Amino acid sequence: MDRPRCPRARWGPSLVVAFGTIFVGGGTLPAQGPSPGSYTPPGLPTEITQVRFNAGQSVVPYFEGWIKNPDGTFDMVFGYFNRNWKQEISVPVGPDNKVEPLLGTTGDLNQPTYFLPRRHRFIYRVRVPANFGKQSVIWTLTTNGRTERAYGELIPEQEINERVVMTNGSFDPGHDDPNKQPTLIVAATATAKVNVPLALRVQAADDGLPKPRSVPTPKPVATSGTTAPSQFTAQVNSSAPRRVLGLRVTWKQYRGPAKAVFLPEDLIAVSGTQGETETSVRFSEVGTYKILATATDGAMSRNQEVTVTVTR
Repeated sequence: MDRPRCPRARWGPSLVVAFGTIFVGGGTLPAQGPSPGSYTPPGLPTEITQVRFNAGQSVVPYFEGWIKNPDGTFDMVFGYFNRNWKQEISVPVGPDNKVEPLLGTTGDLNQPTYFLPRRHRFIYRVRVPANFGKQSVIWTLTTNGRTERAYGELIPEQEINERVVMTNGSFDPGHDDPNKQPTLIVAATATAKVNVPLALRVQAADDGLPKPRSVPTPKPVATSGTTAPSQFTAQVNSSAPRRVLGLRVTWKQYRGPAKAVFLPEDLIAVSGTQGETETSVRFSEVGTYKILATATDGAMSRNQEVTVTVTR
C-alpha cells in the first residue's frame, strides 16, 4: 500500500502554493486542475482590492537620507507622499505642519505647506550642526484627520550624496560620469495680482548629455482582417512615442494658501542645449507663495525656489 503524500508547499515573498490553492498577496486563486481537498486557511482575504482614493487620505512625510557637507554640518533630506490621486492640500506651518527640534528658529523651517498628489522626493532639507549626534529631526503632518511623522537620523546606511538627489534617487554612476547637472537662472522673487497671470521666464543650459534621441515613427497597427492568425501584433502601448531626452523646464508649487495654476503644466522643451522658456502662473488668493523651477536633462535636474507675493 502506497504511503499518502502530503501536498508540497512552496513559500516565497508573496506567494504560497499549498493544498491546491494559490495565495497571492493575501488573495486566493484556484490552482490548475481539480482539487477536492483544497483548503483556505482562516483569516486570509479572498480577493485583492485595488482601491485608489481621489481625496480623504493623509499626506505622509518621508525621510530620504542625509548628506554630509564640507563644513561638517549635515543636510537631512525629506520628501512626501500625498496618498490622494487628485486632492491637493494646503497645511500652513503650525501644529499640523511642524519640524522638531526648531534648531534656534522661530518655528518655520521652510518645510512644504502645499502638497501635490502622489510621491515627491528630495524636495526639502533641514541643516543640522556637526555635533547633532544621535538626535532626530521629526517632521509631523496632520491631514484629513490623520497624523504622520518622518524621523531623520544620522544612520550610516541612510547616507546619500548630491548626485543621488540630482538624479531623483537613481543609481549613482560615480564621479566618472560625464553628464553634468543643468543650470538655470530665474528671478528669486516676484509680485502678482489675484487672478492676473504672471509670466515666469527661465534661462536654462545643459552640456547636451545624455544625447537627445529623436521620436521614432510609430509602428503601423494592423487592422482586423489584414493579419494572418499566426502573426503577433504589437501591444496597444508599444506604438506610443518614446520619452524624448533633452533639456526641459517645469514648475511645481511648494507653498501657498491656495492652488497655483501653471500654463503650460507639462515639461517645456528647450531648443538645443541652452535657451529661455516662458510659463504663466495664476493665483486665486492673496498670500505668499513659493514655487519651484526645475531644469532637467532627463537624467539629472536642478531646482530653484521663487517667492511670489500676491495682492489684490
